[in-house]
Amino acid sequence: MATGDMRLSIAHQTRFGLRLAAALSSPSSSSNTVFSPLSLHVALSLLAAGAGGATRDQLIAALGGGDGPDAADSLHALAEKVAQLVLADGSEAGGPRVAFGNAIFVDASLKLKPAFEKVAMGKYKAETQSVDFQKKAAQVAGQVNSWVEKVTSGLIKELLPPGSVDGTTRLVLGNALYFKGAWTEKFDASKTRDSEFHLLDGSSVQAPFMSSTDDQYIASYGDFKVLKLPYQQGGDTRQFSMYIILPELQDGLWSLAEKLSSAPEFLEKHTPRRTIPVGQFKVPKFKISFGFEASELLRGLGLHLPLSAEADLSELVDLPMGQNLCVSSIFHKSFVEVNEEGTEAAAASAVKIVLCSYTMPVDFVADHPFLFLIREDTTGVVLFVGHVVNPLLAA
Repeated sequence: MATGDMRLSIAHQTRFGLRLAAALSSPSSSSNTVFSPLSLHVALSLLAAGAGGATRDQLIAALGGGDGPDAADSLHALAEKVAQLVLADGSEAGGPRVAFGNAIFVDASLKLKPAFEKVAMGKYKAETQSVDFQKKAAQVAGQVNSWVEKVTSGLIKELLPPGSVDGTTRLVLGNALYFKGAWTEKFDASKTRDSEFHLLDGSSVQAPFMSSTDDQYIASYGDFKVLKLPYQQGGDTRQFSMYIILPELQDGLWSLAEKLSSAPEFLEKHTPRRTIPVGQFKVPKFKISFGFEASELLRGLGLHLPLSAEADLSELVDLPMGQNLCVSSIFHKSFVEVNEEGTEAAAASAVKIVLCSYTMPVDFVADHPFLFLIREDTTGVVLFVGHVVNPLLAA
């Protein structure tokens, strides 16, 4: 896959993720959220490898695989490249610890088609397990959950809630991602102080804020500011960073989320390029665990065929005559913790820039609801997206 093609594919992948993020961050949401667009994108790309006809076309269109006979191949190539380049573990050399895995749990009565198995194992490095959904559904759910728990170093314990698989389940595609990075410049924990965080309903809470007097990567754009907090690098060229996108208005979160999703190049155009002196600089500590069933949201993005009785998943397994498979549910769960040391996160599925003059320090006080992302900057791959409405909400 050429670099130009990969950039374009990643841009499509990011747009898919930001559209989902906007759907998740609707004003009715009173919780903190976090999810991994990358994890969901990979799980659905793997599903596309087992889909045929209009179902496959719909998956490819939603995932941004392009048109033509090679569209599915480019999705698989992207998943393979991202796993190799972005999601390799860097902890040996002092970089972030990253763990990523795909697994396919298939009922013993069915056999995966060789072409699907080849893509799943070759491109997605998926492990396959033959299980007995028909008689031991609850046990299999436990098996899936312990697989996820292992990949995410114990952070995600119950991806599949009780009762989510039963005797009619034939197949579960699992996907899990774990990320733990240390800040390049750690915060001094002795400077962390409780201070007011303003909630969307107008009230406020006392929350612990980290602060620093070091120069920071900040860019200001009138109605919002962007902060970039880089993670320590390992022995490779990857650079992971967390971005906090803070609306100027205390209740500006939802319109900012909308803006982010409607302009696919938003992040590229608003990335702070240099460090500047800061005046007041405060970022709250937070910890979020957020799980959801994604099928309704995905229907909203135009993915209704794979989730309906008309689904064509004929490339996945050999089915007896008259039987049909469809996707009943898509469970996703993510966890993120931000503290003085860095971040631990896991998941399962033409602007005019005005340079601030150097003498003027900029304030960045994240004391009201904001958006955040974790991405790898050299490729632009977004690993996690979320929003914080109240840093005190328990994970």
